[in-house]
Amino acid sequence: MPGGLTDGEITRIVNRYIGVSGGYLGDFSYRTHADFYPEYCNLDIDPNGYDGTTRERFIAILSSQSPTDQAKVLRGLIERCPPDEGPPTRKTAHGEVLKLIERLEAGGVADVTPQITSEVVLRALTDAEHLINTSGPTSAVDRVHTVLHGYLQAVCDGASIAYERDDSMVALLKKLRADHPKLQDLGPRAQDVEKVLNACGAILDALLPVRNRASVAHPNRELLGEPEARLVINTGRTILHYLDAKLS
Repeated sequence: MPGGLTDGEITRIVNRYIGVSGGYLGDFSYRTHADFYPEYCNLDIDPNGYDGTTRERFIAILSSQSPTDQAKVLRGLIERCPPDEGPPTRKTAHGEVLKLIERLEAGGVADVTPQITSEVVLRALTDAEHLINTSGPTSAVDRVHTVLHGYLQAVCDGASIAYERDDSMVALLKKLRADHPKLQDLGPRAQDVEKVLNACGAILDALLPVRNRASVAHPNRELLGEPEARLVINTGRTILHYLDAKLS
């Protein structure tokens, strides 16, 4: 699952945090494993639909969930299996699990695949998620710019809205707002939504200098810190979510 836990991370969660007994998942029985997801995670998952031991079923389930639901499972584990109980490795692994939850809940750009897209957008989404997971959010900032720029171009192409190839994201958004039929009706409180869209334009305008002067797109001496990089990434993600939901 893009942006989710890696196989190695899941293995460490199973072996170091939960613990394995005789090839099974800690002290989980088949019944308590089935009860775990609705009771602790607020997820409608039935392990009986999976083959194998409780350990094998847990790994298959966790691997197949979205990053958001993976975070729910990890929070459920901490509640059901407190860090001061269980195997001696659990207390040490607790810190790693908390960091994984933070990453999963923070998300990235690629946890949504736009319905309107292009090859360059899909490639940039994949690159961004890989960089977030392997090198941290600062390394993915320039990919976010590419995703949004490519997406806006793809929307203009799909709606037959003319633009120049070197048009900035602000210029592309302005053309979409003027000419795309689905952006003419902003629903209730349209004037307030218009202000939000104006603010989005200002955000897009700031992404280019951030990319050029504080990301790894160029050999910059000073780079964004992790909190600021997450701010840029998640703000870009929000804009992408809105436009794709509105225009698709």
